[in-house]
Amino acid sequence: MFKPLRIGKHEARYPLIQGGMGVRISAGSLAGHVAKCGGVGLVASPGITLNSEFFDGKNYLKTNCVALKDEIRKAYEIAPDGIIGVNVMVALSDFEELVVAAVEAGAKVLVCGAGLPMTLPGLTAHAPDVALVPIVSSVRAAQLIAKKWDKTYNRFPDAVVVEDPDTAGGHLGEKMENIGTGEYDQYETVRGVKEFFRSEYGLDIPIIAAGGIWDRADVLHALAEGADGVQMASRFVTTVECDADDAFKQAYLDCKKEDIGLIMSPAGLPGRAILTNQEGIVSYDRDHSSVCSYGCLKKCSYKESGERFCIVKSLDRAQRGEVDSGLIFCGTNAWKATRIETVQEIFDEIFAETGAVAEDQAA
Repeated sequence: MFKPLRIGKHEARYPLIQGGMGVRISAGSLAGHVAKCGGVGLVASPGITLNSEFFDGKNYLKTNCVALKDEIRKAYEIAPDGIIGVNVMVALSDFEELVVAAVEAGAKVLVCGAGLPMTLPGLTAHAPDVALVPIVSSVRAAQLIAKKWDKTYNRFPDAVVVEDPDTAGGHLGEKMENIGTGEYDQYETVRGVKEFFRSEYGLDIPIIAAGGIWDRADVLHALAEGADGVQMASRFVTTVECDADDAFKQAYLDCKKEDIGLIMSPAGLPGRAILTNQEGIVSYDRDHSSVCSYGCLKKCSYKESGERFCIVKSLDRAQRGEVDSGLIFCGTNAWKATRIETVQEIFDEIFAETGAVAEDQAA
């Protein structure tokens, strides 16, 4: 029997958070169906207005919050009693506004990465029931967050996601040269973060393992190594309910293990993606003389100097099915996708209440 995952005042039937995938890969449909199945469903806030009814090509920052609220509404229509949360990147220009909008729309959990969310408790002080969950890749990062939150806001995280930069998809919280060296031990970090909160503050908060989680064996391994739950994203892309275009999902089905690798994002962070179309991404902006018209990131090399490419527009193209010129973020295990399945089928496979699973848990 898998234990429920309690994050703050909210308890999910299963110890699984669906990872946030920006620019409408995980919007209302995917988040709602994950929550309906007993997990924590996350609407990803970056670029959520793109390809929505609210965006007219010129009002990006004005409509991002409106679109986010609408996707949270859609998710709750699917799972009225489910745990719906929002992933908000600290690196976003409208980070603060999106946090406030998420709370106003009824998000129960806020998961924040791509930077340390030092001001998050202050932005949510009026909503103490909203669970706050930072993403880190080191014990040091967890310590910095905890000490700042404690001193300034008398608040601690309700859970911490420990992301493995060697396997996770999208933006990664580690320097490029440190990724893939074989030196990083995710579960040593998981146990280290847990021990820090226990020894320093007497708190036993859930620590969530993220990166490379694909099937039941991965979940059981994470739990056996000391994690209280997992965050899983790439596996949910090739589902009926994922908000991405079918061509985006097909790119996962078609990719090979060697097609997946690292890029340097204009945000100044490494990212993991399918690499077979990288020339098409860069040439699109060059051929169309693209300019930064959205201002989506606080810091962006494309906005500042035209270096690399416009990341939010490239992610938007991919989400809409223009995969030859669109950035397709993914984790290292995306190549394992072999078919389109439903969210329920994934939950049935991972959390099946069978004798075999019970024996695995007992072991």
